[in-house]
Amino acid sequence: MGKRAEVKTEMTAEMLYERYRRAKDPVERTHWHMLWQVKEGKSPQEAARVFGYTAGWVRKMIRRWNAIGEAGITDHRRHLPGAKPRLPAEQQRELAQALQQPPADGGLWSGPKVAAWMQAKLGREIDPRRGWDYLQRLGYSTRVPRPQHAKADEETQRTFKKTARGSGGHSPGVSPSQRGTVEHR
Repeated sequence: MGKRAEVKTEMTAEMLYERYRRAKDPVERTHWHMLWQVKEGKSPQEAARVFGYTAGWVRKMIRRWNAIGEAGITDHRRHLPGAKPRLPAEQQRELAQALQQPPADGGLWSGPKVAAWMQAKLGREIDPRRGWDYLQRLGYSTRVPRPQHAKADEETQRTFKKTARGSGGHSPGVSPSQRGTVEHR
C-alpha cells in the first residue's frame, strides 16, 4: 500500500465532497475530488488510479492545498501569459495597412505572402502558417480565384453559359413554348 498523505483542512470529507459536486471547472472539480478521496482515507496511489493521474500528481495537489489552500488547486493554466506575439502592435498596424494594397508580386494576399512580409520586417524565418494566423487575426481570409481547367475553351464555355441561361434551368434545346403546357381533357 502507498504512502499516506494528509489533507490539512478544517473541512470535513462531506464538505470536500460538496465542493467537488458544485465545481464548474472540470480541472478544479477533479482536484476537489482528489482531496475528498484522500480525506476519506485513500492513498495517493489509490486516488491516482481513480483519476488516471500519477500518485505524484495527487501528492502535489495535496501539498498545494496544504500550503496555500483553495488557490493551490485552481487551474493555473488560465493565468499563464502565453507567448508574446511575433509582430509587436506597431508592426501589426503596418501589416494591416499593407494588406489594404496588393502584394508586391501582385495577385492576392495569402498566408505565405504575409509570412514573407513578416520575414522582411523581422529579419528572421517565419513559417507560412503564421502568415495565415496574422491574416485571420486582422480579420482577413484568403481569397482564391476560381480554378480553371488547363484545356478549357473559353468560347465553348461562353456559348454554353448563354444557352443554359436562356433555358431557365431546363434542358438546352427545348424552347419555353414546348415546356410549360399540359392539356387536360
